Amino acid sequence: MRVAILDDYQNTALESADWSSVTSQAAVDVYSDHIHDEDAVAARLQDYEIICAMRERTPFPRSLIEKLPNLKLIISSGMRNRGIDTDAAKDNDVIVCGSKSVGKPTAELAWGLILGLARKIPAEDSNIRAGGWQQTVGEGLIGKTLGIAGLGNLGSRMAVIAKAFDMNVIAWSQNLTQERCDEFGVQLVSKDDLMVQSDYLTIHLILSDRTRGLIGADDLARMKSTAYIVNTARGPIIDEDALVDCLKRKAIGGAGIDVFSVEPLPADHPFRGLDNTVITPHLGYVEQDNYGSYFNGYIEAIDAFLKGEPKNFLGGY
Repeated sequence: MRVAILDDYQNTALESADWSSVTSQAAVDVYSDHIHDEDAVAARLQDYEIICAMRERTPFPRSLIEKLPNLKLIISSGMRNRGIDTDAAKDNDVIVCGSKSVGKPTAELAWGLILGLARKIPAEDSNIRAGGWQQTVGEGLIGKTLGIAGLGNLGSRMAVIAKAFDMNVIAWSQNLTQERCDEFGVQLVSKDDLMVQSDYLTIHLILSDRTRGLIGADDLARMKSTAYIVNTARGPIIDEDALVDCLKRKAIGGAGIDVFSVEPLPADHPFRGLDNTVITPHLGYVEQDNYGSYFNGYIEAIDAFLKGEPKNFLGGY
């Protein structure tokens, strides 16, 4: 039995959990690089029966699954992975399982981006390392308006923390109810008002056909010239070209971006050269406790599979 662990960017998979129960029964190979080309992915994974896929890094559409005749089990970090075609897996007798996650680190990162933007922390860090001293004037959060797109587990956590900063909080999503907003002391607004009123707009929606491109050029044009947009959800929720254009023109104050339409972010992407952004390489879920949960979940799923008792089936399988 052969096991492949994919996209272990930091080379931490084998250090984050005790794999001995797996390595005593199977050969485990770890890949820290990312391959975009599907044929190259298929060539690499031809001989593996079990694949551990870090959530939404390498997708597994039907076309790829059908190129892997030896594949028996895919395990995703987290219990949701829209990059795996679970119907295609069923059709090819491939079991799909997930692992538990901590579920809160992304909100913490979103606040890191907000604070970085407000107090110009990355710019001043670079400045002082280059021998300089104060060059910017930061902004306070007290009395500012935090707009939240999506008031689920992460969005509601953002609301609670915003209250600690004495911020006003407004929220919108397609199905958001007044009852949900009342639960967290948040004002329910329209999408237009969300764009117009927010000093900081943070995105906490699931990527779907309905949310892809949800925030476009017209929406960005409604924002205050001093406002910031923060995206730790999924890159394609915002029209990336429209956002780049908006930032280049300094039409808004700036953006904090952790997620991108193509990941890893291409070396020549315009985001890398903009001076009114704080960008991070999809770090929302990259946190020690969360990684420990992911990797232990891989082991749990493999052990159960090898015993003939698979568990933690991924939603939709």
